[in-house]
Amino acid sequence: MPKRVKGPTDHVVVVGAGLAGLSAALRLAGAGRKVTVVERESVPGGRNGLLSKDGYAFDTGPSVLTMPSLIQDAFSCVGEDMKDWIELKPLTPLYRAFYADGSQLDIHANTAQMEEEIRTHVSAEEAMGYRKYVDFVTKLYKYEMNDFIDKNIDTPLNLLTPNLARLIALGGFRRLQPKVNQYLKDPRLQKVYSFQAMYAGVSPQQALAIYAVIAYMDSVNGVFFPKGGMHAVPRGLAAAAEKHGVTFKYNSTVTTLEKAHGRVTAVITHTGERIPCDAVVMNPDVPVVWRELLGRTPLNIKRLNYSPSCVTLLVGSSKKYEHIAHHNIHFGESWDGVFDELINKRTLMSDPSVLVTVPTHDDATLAPAGKESYYILFPTPNLDADIDWREKAKPYRDHMIQTLEARGYKGFADSIEVEVMTTPLDWQAQGMERGAPFASAHTFFQTGPFRPRNLAAGFENVVFAGSGTQPGVGVPMVLISGRLAAERIVGPVK
Repeated sequence: MPKRVKGPTDHVVVVGAGLAGLSAALRLAGAGRKVTVVERESVPGGRNGLLSKDGYAFDTGPSVLTMPSLIQDAFSCVGEDMKDWIELKPLTPLYRAFYADGSQLDIHANTAQMEEEIRTHVSAEEAMGYRKYVDFVTKLYKYEMNDFIDKNIDTPLNLLTPNLARLIALGGFRRLQPKVNQYLKDPRLQKVYSFQAMYAGVSPQQALAIYAVIAYMDSVNGVFFPKGGMHAVPRGLAAAAEKHGVTFKYNSTVTTLEKAHGRVTAVITHTGERIPCDAVVMNPDVPVVWRELLGRTPLNIKRLNYSPSCVTLLVGSSKKYEHIAHHNIHFGESWDGVFDELINKRTLMSDPSVLVTVPTHDDATLAPAGKESYYILFPTPNLDADIDWREKAKPYRDHMIQTLEARGYKGFADSIEVEVMTTPLDWQAQGMERGAPFASAHTFFQTGPFRPRNLAAGFENVVFAGSGTQPGVGVPMVLISGRLAAERIVGPVK
């Protein structure tokens, strides 16, 4: 039986209304607890934020939504149906991949459709290899989900299950890129089915093959888009939580935790408001909570290695492009080399692979009539790199625009009406350690039982939720982390 918070748990304060905090709040409310959520911003969402400017509504965080069943799972805890709160649209294609040689591929969740795409644009042999790869990632998901992802882990011994042996036999603990290459020989397919490792903060060459489970979550299970943008998800979760008795205190920053006898007894906000509690769920970045609120930083937290960061450019534009889809990945010619630059040398990618998301492709209300909204992401090193973003931001912004124009977005610069740039320095100012929105990297010794635990050592009633703790990074994982945090307080949640 996983360890639980000790003592009374009648009133739980959740610090941060990010997806993990909301997931925890719903489950705690469903279990009969009094729940208060304290959020520094004026809206819920955390990293899944919202920016409104000149008639444009921009999502500021994640742009790819997978595994909606996990969102439904949170609603189910209070007897609600997701469809009453959020309208989801499956995306076809999931991604449109563009390559340096001028070719392109549409990536589909439907395996028969994807086989045909590969057979038509690559070869029949590769289509067979793709089918085998889908079988591989489906088995990975089956063996991993219950025993390694969706489970509170106190010790590596908790992993000694029959599924561990199955994962080893399957090759789950080998390197991801060689494992993908075993099934897919075409470099274009190798890239599109391994780039997901970046979500975990490691290169495809260094990531464990178990992280191909992320490819299952999007490329097999599907990618979805909520009407109203990604922010509709936290908005819907918060509204349902409020309906079921959860109190939200927005525009309230927690500045102090009142502690006594190894317990947090109250949270204090910047206005001096004191909110007594029996237990507390901390959604902000784990190292930030330790340093700024708990008053010390354990050695394992000090030693964490962090994922690469990114620069995002949110653009409101008068120009539309007929050749693109909702999500577009523009792969550079270089692959191994740019990851070496990004992760090992900690320099800017000389030939970057970039993501361009066009939310107005499926919801025109997110921009003024006839206009288009773009979410552009370039991977960059985190703040451990010797890059002064105060000086570098403007020239790098120009470089991003030039790169886009060279890759098919002709006239992009001249069509910009609104733009907002976010650099690693900005991510850090928002509370993300080392300016890394993907938190600590999923290296072997920062994965599963070795990732920072969700119980705060030395405190009886402090639980972590979010990307910095188990199970890790990404919308599905942080939703699960919220449930695992709640289970540390109330036990298994059905």
